[in-house]
Amino acid sequence: MIKGSEARSEKSEAREWIQAVIIAVLIAFGIKFFLFDFVRVDGSSMYPTLQNNNRVIVNKIGYRLGDPEYGDIVILSFDQSTEYVKRIIGKGGDTISIKDNVVYRNGEPLVETYINNEDYPDFDEVTVPEGSYFVLGDNRNHSSDSRFASLGFVERDRIDGKVVFRIFPFSEWGSVYN
Repeated sequence: MIKGSEARSEKSEAREWIQAVIIAVLIAFGIKFFLFDFVRVDGSSMYPTLQNNNRVIVNKIGYRLGDPEYGDIVILSFDQSTEYVKRIIGKGGDTISIKDNVVYRNGEPLVETYINNEDYPDFDEVTVPEGSYFVLGDNRNHSSDSRFASLGFVERDRIDGKVVFRIFPFSEWGSVYN
């Protein structure tokens, strides 16, 4: 038989455990939704930098404090159920064109050591609207990106975060920026 003070003590201990679990779950959700996320790459649009089924960590807080930079690999919200992973090539006010497998930003050729070395189509010059970004996949022939009306220019609020680290496969663990 349990005496009154012992029963209260057991209830108090159970309540503390429940509170601790609830707080831990809230912290975990807060980290996932506001600071960092884990994303599985689906598809080959970022090959060779990222491959199908790679798992990456996305920094979500960085873009709350600053803006995306040229070369950043970002996660984009396309709609409620679709996200894209692409590389920032142009910002608002930049002109972008592609000629003979070379991307030109503001008339200057980009040195892109990270792309898949296949020929890809030319693209007539466009000007990126203010508050928007021009993004490309590293595997240009197999990427739905800003060259196509289906994605087009990406508004700032559609960028969820910056890919910062590959965690799977373990043999490729580390930074995605070389």
